[in-house]
Amino acid sequence: MSILAAYIFPHPPIVIPEIGRGEEKDISSTTEGYMECARRIAAEKPDTILIISPHATIYSDYFHISPGKTASGDFSAFRAGDVSFDVDYDEELISAISGTAEKAGIPAGTLGERDPSIDHGTLIPIYFISKEYKDFKVVRMGFSGLPAITQYRMGQCIADAANSLGRKLVVIASGDLSHKLKDDGPYGYNEQGPVFDKMVTGTMASGDFSGFLDMPASVSEPAAECGLRSFQIMSGILDKLDVEPELLSYEGPFGVGYGVASFKVTGHDPSRNFGDQYITRDEKKRKDIMSDESDIVKLARYTVENYVRTGAVPDQPGDIPDGLRDQKAGAFVSLHKFDALRGCIGTFLPTTEDLVSEIMQNAVSACSEDPRFAAVREDELDDLVYSVDILSAPEHINSKDELDPKVYGVIVTRGSNRGLLLPDLEGVDTVDAQISIAKAKAGIGEDT
Repeated sequence: MSILAAYIFPHPPIVIPEIGRGEEKDISSTTEGYMECARRIAAEKPDTILIISPHATIYSDYFHISPGKTASGDFSAFRAGDVSFDVDYDEELISAISGTAEKAGIPAGTLGERDPSIDHGTLIPIYFISKEYKDFKVVRMGFSGLPAITQYRMGQCIADAANSLGRKLVVIASGDLSHKLKDDGPYGYNEQGPVFDKMVTGTMASGDFSGFLDMPASVSEPAAECGLRSFQIMSGILDKLDVEPELLSYEGPFGVGYGVASFKVTGHDPSRNFGDQYITRDEKKRKDIMSDESDIVKLARYTVENYVRTGAVPDQPGDIPDGLRDQKAGAFVSLHKFDALRGCIGTFLPTTEDLVSEIMQNAVSACSEDPRFAAVREDELDDLVYSVDILSAPEHINSKDELDPKVYGVIVTRGSNRGLLLPDLEGVDTVDAQISIAKAKAGIGEDT
């Protein structure tokens, strides 16, 4: 069996004694968890250790795998430059992963490396593993900003590549949990921080990886985590494999959650096909949503599907209620795929002769002109969920006390900078959060 085990490693630099200078004692359970993982890895004697790090090169739409024969890194960024490591990369496995992903239609490879030196999210696992075992090569990679199911599928490609080469592989999913656990922590407190950590550590303990795939953005985003996508890729690598899950430690004394977990592979189990199960749930959810779509959402879907298939804006359908043709308003059209945003374009004031034209214009823009995403492809149409927001005319307010994030959106302006945020967004529950996000979108400083 090529996949021997997987481990979740947090990466607080302070855990390194040369950096912590005594403070590492405050997370001694994490250190003990690391050392137990290192002993287990030494017993498994892998050929290669694949490390998924949030601090490797990261792209929104591409999985980057570090290229080359060798790499080195040290902790000079944390005033401990004498602590350094050199590693040999597994070039054959890197090539096989890239090729397998390409065949699966997943954007991945060795292009676009920003920094060849080993990042601390990779160095910390190597630091502890090397105390017990040294005879291994490394594959270092980042995750992407693509949906959870794509992270999982990337993991499946990694497993397929390792199996094709007969490579004995151990996987390290490097990542911290919430960074928002304490008011006096470096990132402050958010009530979703402890919620996220409880959900994730529960998944680590149970080995039911659907918890990684189903994590709501309304929990993970305000929690300010950095490891979830690493865990999703790891889950894909372990697809249909039976594992012995064990949560070795969890603590967060500095306001950041650190969880160490072990997943020893014990055999095959076709029922642990969490990716397939996720897709089945998503298909049912989309069908339920489509069965209850409003007229304006149906119009957006009709427009996008025809435009993507033909390359031309379709004629207005004949079954549109007259009321839509009789009004003018700004509108936002949003597309989601597997619960992740796939495009959103809108107008806060009307720019066309009627609301029907406004929605159709913005639907085309959302699927083809949102600069954050590539244009929607025809093979994606069945996976899309649509929403349309009709905006009333903007009103000036004298105080933020007049706002309600569930009822009103916000527009903030300073000079020529403008940022708009729609109302009733998942995870945006306060007026201050609304204003902060709108300022960020406008490029307006928080203190302005």
